[in-house]
Amino acid sequence: MITVTEATATAGALKNLSDEGVSIWLDDLSRKRISTGNLAELVATKNVVGVTTNPSIFQAAIGSGEGYEEQLADLAVRGVTVDEAVRMMTTQDVRAAADVLRPVYDATDGRDGRVSIEVDPRLAHDTTATVAEAKQLAWLVDRPNVMIKIPATKAGLPAITEVIGLGISVNVTLIFSLERYREVMAAYLAGLERAAAKGLDLSTIHSVASFFVSRVDAEIDKRLTVLGTDEALALKGRAALANARLAYEAYEEVFGGERWTALGGAGANRQRPLWASTGVKDPSYKDTLYVDELVAPGTVNTMPEATLNATADHGDVRGDTVTGGYDRARANLAALERLGVSYDEVVGKLEDEGVAKFEVAWQELLDAVTKSLNSKGVDA
Repeated sequence: MITVTEATATAGALKNLSDEGVSIWLDDLSRKRISTGNLAELVATKNVVGVTTNPSIFQAAIGSGEGYEEQLADLAVRGVTVDEAVRMMTTQDVRAAADVLRPVYDATDGRDGRVSIEVDPRLAHDTTATVAEAKQLAWLVDRPNVMIKIPATKAGLPAITEVIGLGISVNVTLIFSLERYREVMAAYLAGLERAAAKGLDLSTIHSVASFFVSRVDAEIDKRLTVLGTDEALALKGRAALANARLAYEAYEEVFGGERWTALGGAGANRQRPLWASTGVKDPSYKDTLYVDELVAPGTVNTMPEATLNATADHGDVRGDTVTGGYDRARANLAALERLGVSYDEVVGKLEDEGVAKFEVAWQELLDAVTKSLNSKGVDA
């Protein structure tokens, strides 16, 4: 049983984060989480105002089979393809989650209350197919608070512009580098300009840019450990925060510029930075590291439930921990380069791996659903 003192402490830690201008989103979704009322409970008690999904999350949820048995049986009887079956299940979950979050969406004028669903990761390097998939997903979910996730690959950039230009809200995912992040923001602004030229209401279009955090430390820390010098080891755990803080500096610059001023005056919304991959990979680091140290106004932090609970229990929310650290962040990245740890090589590797990991998870999901459909006597 939660005592009054414990409940107050929990509310305080998360409320402080929200009060600092950070929107708390949950990086997980399953049918059980919806049907048991758990998602609604997190909204009511843990300041959760959004949900993100990805192929790995759906693979874990649907691969378990829990809560999907009846729909799988119906899909098998209909003789649908495995790809159609997966989309019917994932969009149903996102639609239901969007309904749970709808009051938040209404209360925040569309800023929060969002649920994200990703285009098929196998299309990450195909602009035309990504746009077609994004349009189809928006139609299938059919909720104003859905966000379509598009990866920040080279092929994804023009897709972002086109989809935003159609008036569809977008969560840009798998951003690792500062250069690519600037390209993402430019793609968003170009999309808004297209939407404005069509006479669309810019105030209805929202976007977040998912900048990945912990994977940067995981990759760079490995290289620093191999170097093994005191200087190298002293830099462990610094790269991801430095990278994210400089991303926020870029955000301030772009959304303080003339191009944005014209769009903002027409009612457009800023594309908020979203801190993704915020669960620590190294158990020696504090489990709320990528929450405590990335507090800045106008951001989103999407957390796995373990990170959400840890933040509620012992998060150290002490005001803005981003905007005063730009010079130190640049110094930390420069120190890595002097040691021979190439920033460009690392972020390029992480982008390639990120797309590949989601492709693997998606294929595992397809295989699991194929097995389920076949077990019911239907050739998927």
